[in-house]
Order: sequence, then C-alpha cells, then structure tokens
Amino acid sequence: MPPAAAPPAAPARARSGSEFAPLLRTVKEQGLLAHRPGWYARVIVLNLLGIAAVVAGLALVGPSWWALPLAVPLALLSARAAFVGHDAGHAQITADRGVSRAVQLVHANLLLGMSREWWNDKHNRHHAHPNHLDKDPDVAADVLVFAEHQTAGRTGLRGFLTRHQAPLFFPLTTLEGIALKAYGIRALLAKDGPCRTRRERFVEGGLLLAHFAGYATLLLTLLTPAQALVFALLHQMLLGVHLGMAFAPNHKGMERPDEHEDGDSWGHLRRQVLTSRNIRGGTLTDWFLGGLNYQVEHHLFPSMPRPNLRLAQPAVRAHCAALGVPYTETGFVDSYRQALGHLHEVGASLRG
Repeated sequence: MPPAAAPPAAPARARSGSEFAPLLRTVKEQGLLAHRPGWYARVIVLNLLGIAAVVAGLALVGPSWWALPLAVPLALLSARAAFVGHDAGHAQITADRGVSRAVQLVHANLLLGMSREWWNDKHNRHHAHPNHLDKDPDVAADVLVFAEHQTAGRTGLRGFLTRHQAPLFFPLTTLEGIALKAYGIRALLAKDGPCRTRRERFVEGGLLLAHFAGYATLLLTLLTPAQALVFALLHQMLLGVHLGMAFAPNHKGMERPDEHEDGDSWGHLRRQVLTSRNIRGGTLTDWFLGGLNYQVEHHLFPSMPRPNLRLAQPAVRAHCAALGVPYTETGFVDSYRQALGHLHEVGASLRG
C-alpha cells in the first residue's frame, strides 16, 4: 500500500503555472495514482460471492414472504457494484481501456441494468464543470432545483415538489434505482444518444436485456409473482436510497461557478475544491459511501484508485490551506443537514 502523501514542500500558489501542478507532482511522487488491480479484484470477487450468497438464500427460503429481508443485503451489494462501475468509468482499476470497459459493462449494464455510455456521458460532464448550472447536468432543473431562479414557472406537481423538496428528498430517492435504468434505456434508444456506433448500442442493449430477463426469471422462479414484485420494488427502492445517500452530500450547497464573474476562469484546483464537500469517517464510512466521502480528492484526481483517496487527503488539505482555498469537510449527519438545508432554502420562494 502506498504511504500517505506528505504535504508538498512548497504548496503555495505558483508564481507561474497552475495552482494544481505542485500537488499533482507530490501525489505522483507518492505513487498514489498507480493502479490497484489487486485491491479491486478482491472487492469484485467478494461482492460477486455476496450476490451469489443472497441468491442461494432466496433458493433456500423458497416462495415465502420471509425472503423479503434478503432485499436489504442485495441492495447493499448492488450499490457496491455501482461503485465498482463508477470507478471503472474513471479508469481507476486499470489503464487498459478494454478491461475497464468490460468491468463497467458487467457491473453497470449486466448487474444493474444501467447504461454505461449514458452514465459516462453525464458523469464526465459533471466532473468537467461541477455545480455549474449551465454545464453540469447534475444540477439542471428537473425533479429538484438547486438555485432560486430555477423555481420560476414551477406550478402544479413540480411546484409542490419544489416547495417541499427538502423533506421529500429521501422519499424521492426510492425511485432513483428505477430512474437510472429508465434514463439509460431512453438514451440508448435516442438517435442522438451517447452510443456512437451501432456495435456499442447492440452490446449495451443486449446486456440490458440480459439483466432484465435474468432478474425477472430469477425472482419469478424462486418466488410467487406477488412476492417477486414486492421483493423487486423493495430492492430497487433501497438501492435508490443508498445511492442517494452516497451522491447527495457531495456538492449541494457548495459554491457555484456560475454565481461568480470569474467562475469560468477558475483553474482545475479551485473548480473542484470549492464545489465539493468531504465527509469525515473511518473504514465503515469509506465502505458505505464507496469512497465518495473523499469527494475533493476524487474530483481533483478522478483516476486515483479508491483506496488511495484517503492517503492523498493530508497533502490536499495542506496544499489548500497554503493557498487559502477553503477545504470543506463535515460529519456524516451534518453533510445531509447542509445538503437538505440548501434544498429547503432554494424552495423558500415558492412557499411564500
């Protein structure tokens, strides 16, 4: 395991060049950008064994309502698959693009029923311009809104959702597991979708069909139709909440470049650090949130393997302090309080 990165010898603002360059040099010297395929191999194997154990449990319990509690570990393991797919999309596992693509196709399309190309297109745009209302698809006005001017003209159901978006946030995340599948299918069918070739569309579509056919066949073989339906709903709802908990606190309520006159000229370091929030915690937090609790480090170094993010944190924190760039880190519960507080504040204009 690489050692924790020591603070750069002179992490102050460079007189020429970028603010990010000294930090990048330090991280490279510490070997923290080196891939960790062995670590990921263990994670993938353990997760697949866990999924197999849940399936075996379903077979042992048989067509019984007592099978429903197994939706909980399956949701947790499905979220692990999502985190591996996310990391593969960032080339964290290996420099081999073919292997990364295969790993992501298996974990996203086959195991989760979510389009790899759709996710990468959306997520890469988010990383390029985090929290920028005009450029980051994650903060575009949709079910939720993230700035007061986005509330204009929202009436009826959308107005109701906006007025109460803070208390409704976690209930809405129960739909996220299903929504991720639906968005991916829609993008796959669109003529101007992210799939650039017919072959990509065929591979993605074939794996999605295999997922849905396999998922339905498994549940309907082991459970009654009613039990299978309830199990699937519970599984997808819990998965949605889990993913919502992992992604929600990362940027909500943080700086928005579009609010600043010079926001579009921010360098890589400021664009990523000022818009991101870390969550303090130990091994359990790292596991539960898939390493996304090191959001600052992840955004600065998207290809850094997940287990190295915490090792880079001391150097990143020290470098930001020397530059006078705020480095935001908060507790697990407080991160949700801040994110929901921001959503509540944005919806205030419609509450009168």
